[in-house]
Amino acid sequence: MPLGANNVSAMDAELARALGLTDDEAGAVCRILGREPNHLELAMYAVMWSEHCSYKSSRRHLRRLPTEAPHVLVGPGENAGVIDAGDGVAVAVRIESHNHPSAVEPYQGAATGVGGILRDIFTMGARPIALLDAIRFGPLDDPRSRWIFEGVVSGISGYGNSVGVPNLGGEVAFDDCYAENPLVNVLCLGVMPAERLVLGRAEGVGNLAVLLGSSTGRDGIGGVSVLASAGFGDADADAGKRPSVQVGDPFEEKRLIEACLELLDAGIVVGIQDLGGAGLTCATSETASRGGVGMDVYVSEVPQREPGMAPFEVMTSESQERMLAIVAPGSLDQVREVCARWEVRASVVGTVTPGARLRILDRPGGEVLADVPAASLHEDAPLYDRPMARPAGLDALVAADPARLPAPKDCGEDLLDLLVDPAWVYRQYDHQLFLNTVEPPGGDAAVVRLKAPGLPGAGGRALAISTDGNGRWCALDPRQGTAMVVAEATLNVACAGARPAAVVNCLNLGNPEHPEVMWQLSEVIDGMSEACTALGLPVIGGNVSLYNESRGRDIDPTPVIGVVGLIDHLDRRPPGVRLVPGGRLVLLGDAGLDGTEPSLGGSLWALRAHDHRGGRLPALDLATHGRLVDLVRSLVSDGALAGVHDVSDGGLGVALAEMALRSGTGFTVGGVGGHVELFGEAPSRVVACVAPECLDDVLGRATSAGVAARVLGEAGGDRLVVEGLVDLGVAGAAEAWRGAIPRALAPV
Repeated sequence: MPLGANNVSAMDAELARALGLTDDEAGAVCRILGREPNHLELAMYAVMWSEHCSYKSSRRHLRRLPTEAPHVLVGPGENAGVIDAGDGVAVAVRIESHNHPSAVEPYQGAATGVGGILRDIFTMGARPIALLDAIRFGPLDDPRSRWIFEGVVSGISGYGNSVGVPNLGGEVAFDDCYAENPLVNVLCLGVMPAERLVLGRAEGVGNLAVLLGSSTGRDGIGGVSVLASAGFGDADADAGKRPSVQVGDPFEEKRLIEACLELLDAGIVVGIQDLGGAGLTCATSETASRGGVGMDVYVSEVPQREPGMAPFEVMTSESQERMLAIVAPGSLDQVREVCARWEVRASVVGTVTPGARLRILDRPGGEVLADVPAASLHEDAPLYDRPMARPAGLDALVAADPARLPAPKDCGEDLLDLLVDPAWVYRQYDHQLFLNTVEPPGGDAAVVRLKAPGLPGAGGRALAISTDGNGRWCALDPRQGTAMVVAEATLNVACAGARPAAVVNCLNLGNPEHPEVMWQLSEVIDGMSEACTALGLPVIGGNVSLYNESRGRDIDPTPVIGVVGLIDHLDRRPPGVRLVPGGRLVLLGDAGLDGTEPSLGGSLWALRAHDHRGGRLPALDLATHGRLVDLVRSLVSDGALAGVHDVSDGGLGVALAEMALRSGTGFTVGGVGGHVELFGEAPSRVVACVAPECLDDVLGRATSAGVAARVLGEAGGDRLVVEGLVDLGVAGAAEAWRGAIPRALAPV
């Protein structure tokens, strides 16, 4: 290959490919620099232009999302989105994926996923007060899936419990498509006085770049920036990737949280940025370019826990528990004093400079090892308009209506097969840290009081948070499926009495080099955009995780939607997923009365009972859904309901059973027209348990709101009875429900 401004030498081209850069991308680096890059510069561009860091396949599509609203203080592009919760309180929220590291090393992959999302929150100035995890695995009858599952759950609990942030819920699902590529999505929420909000940018020529926290090692070199930009092969080959998985220390993270929040309270930090994907390269280049300045970075001043580390290792390592703070020279002693009190290392590793160049030097005043435009590492990253194509077999799959499947011989047995209590997972998490938890894991949404040390009075406010995803729906129709997931998540926070306020998302898809996957991604984003626009919800942040494939098989498109809702006055605990003896069971948003036909398309029943994934999704009317959300929120806020649960996975049958089993109270309902209505997953429906004296009021308010309502039956007794379809004892069903995961994990 000839040398020149637009080319790299043959030797360096081979290195560029090994680092993950294409020949065109390597040529673009040459054009930006006006010369050939050296090996350090190539490594820096490789990690920053990776799919994980640059979003080069998804950026042009993400621009279609609605991101603005009067209460949005910070939207996409920063470490976390921030909304105004009123009374001088701001709420930061972020969701991230750690899918690929968790497939390689489940414990550390999941643990460092928790650590990274915590830093995204407190780098904004917020104290993390809640975690949620949305996790997906292969079937537990597969030994490798069991190993991954147990390791991930242990990693989440081991880190979150130790660092002292409560885990309030999430979701867990099992499906063949995640057998070798699990999904580990973690959401974190934090609160702060609005005036403490700080952004990740460097300002002030002569200010110092101070590295806070842990030393830098080889355990995280490449990390998610490499692992998340390629699929998986066989397990033996993937074992070689384990050194790239970061190793976490939750106790170091706890000290780092307290030190950083004290520094921010004291007002002695100009800007701050966590070190996540691409490590120091990312933190230094992004803070400099956001502030419109340059930066000199000194490799010799970076604390290293392994001897003989090369400059490229120091600059690309993703070792955990590290933050980069921009500090005025006159504040350095105060910074060191605060850090010493919390036993946090503080090292000056750079200086803010005029211009816009990021220079890496071997030591202060020493040899320049790399010299690049800071903004080019992320603002000039490639932006691809990849080919898109509707999957060839999708029309046939949609036409395969599961209504043609044989009706169950025993709907009760099929119902038992759908019941899985996630308690085995969330009982390993501490959900009462801070004693702010109002609604613990297991319900439709977690609820936490809006308070924290140093926070101004929040007037009895609270937050509701929910995460939802459904790969079955999105495999059939990624646009409508995603809209249905958004609808479900908003309804979940409404069931807690909250007003939906903002959305974050984690878009998990396969290989973007496959046109079918890019079509799915585009459709997912359009579905989210349409639903959020119709429901008045801004998207304030998110994450795109691509290359989720193993042995050439892409996962089903699985967007995970997190919704944060505001509760203006927490006068009482939300009713939760339960029944009260004598309560009347009311279906709000009855699909049949709304004129739509019940459907089993994309249903959990069709998959579990017949291994059938086809069919057309049931209709979604977002205007009707918005009315239902408002109605349910107001009914819960007014104390009109004794119990409430949205209808989603497993349909009406599973919703009724979960309410009964969580409260130990049976029910008798009638008028359910067969297994299609029992197991169909039509959206925009809620089962409410209503005291007899409140029934007329609830039905009248539903009519006034334009929401269909039907009385199904009554709660009470010790049996689950759907007349003509199901008759099960509460005790036996509860044993099956609670034992589903423990039985699957029991030694053979």
